[in-house]
Amino acid sequence: MRTLRWAATLILVLTVVVARAGFGATTYEVGTSSRVFKPAHARNWRGATTEALITTIWYPVSVDAAVHEEPSAIGPPGNPLFLAGSAAVDAPIAAAPAKFPVVMLSHGTGGSALQLAWLGTVLARHGYIAVGVNHPGNNALEPYTAEGFVLWWERATDISDALDALLSDSTFGPHVDEGRIGAAGFSIGGYTVLELAGARTDQERFLKACETDPTLHKCVVPEMKNMGDPERMLAKVRASSAESMARGGASYRDQRVRAVFAIAPAVGQAFDADGFSEVTIPVSMVVGSADRIAPVATNAGRFLALMPNAHLTVLPGGVAHYTFLDTCTDAGKTKLPVYCGDAAGVDREKAHTTVSEMAVKFFDRNLR
Repeated sequence: MRTLRWAATLILVLTVVVARAGFGATTYEVGTSSRVFKPAHARNWRGATTEALITTIWYPVSVDAAVHEEPSAIGPPGNPLFLAGSAAVDAPIAAAPAKFPVVMLSHGTGGSALQLAWLGTVLARHGYIAVGVNHPGNNALEPYTAEGFVLWWERATDISDALDALLSDSTFGPHVDEGRIGAAGFSIGGYTVLELAGARTDQERFLKACETDPTLHKCVVPEMKNMGDPERMLAKVRASSAESMARGGASYRDQRVRAVFAIAPAVGQAFDADGFSEVTIPVSMVVGSADRIAPVATNAGRFLALMPNAHLTVLPGGVAHYTFLDTCTDAGKTKLPVYCGDAAGVDREKAHTTVSEMAVKFFDRNLR
């Protein structure tokens, strides 16, 4: 097994990926559709007001179809904060081939599925059904909950349950190639897809690391600023969610998922040396060299040391954590500098193109 010191040296050798205006053959237009999945079985909703998995789906549409892609955005109508790609709402899914591979998408903490539109739309253009799940209690569509921020491992159950629902969906289910399913996620969503690959969480290890150095970004992220004192929040969750806390270290491996792509994966201290011993599927990670929320050395670099067969790309030139959110408008840059303030010289759209290309090539190789 690689040592942490060896991995720390390795990640200093940056892999430079040159962004191109386009890549590969894009055979399809993009459609989008929404679903409100309500699993019939009992599950942990993390105190969410909407006991449902609100899901955004991007999918291939024939270029011959008489449809028109419309731009999508996040924020107030007429003054959006983020641009979220373009797609044709509820357009008919392409008839050929009969079935398509699927990539399940997991957003970052406090974000939304639509914040991964930059990736979902590109995957759809290249022949994938991309399924973005809004995680209960931890998404921008409904009030945040303490449980949504603390019970990270439950996110993996969201993805698995949404996949179940997708396969049963009358529109999309018949078009899914069940032997070609992958997952991609950003930040805590990167952690989520590693859980789906077989990683096991050691939350007590993480909490002890926070007690040692509570100033670390991994303990209190900007999205938690209105959630109150972190210690009180944790105490509340321990009281309300003893059953979930007790199985935090369980395996959430979904055998249907054959490859995972983790973007700026977080909570690196939540795994002990054996935390990745059950991960046997292909794993690729990408992170910005200027990431201060999930720094390379203590997150993706640590994961690399514990997964000898994984691959890590570090993007240089000031690429940071929130570079992997959708492209900001001028209004977004003014109102949300934490999420939109890229360093001088960083072109967010080029970074998105680079990472989208990596993701498509990764899944093309591993979901054959």
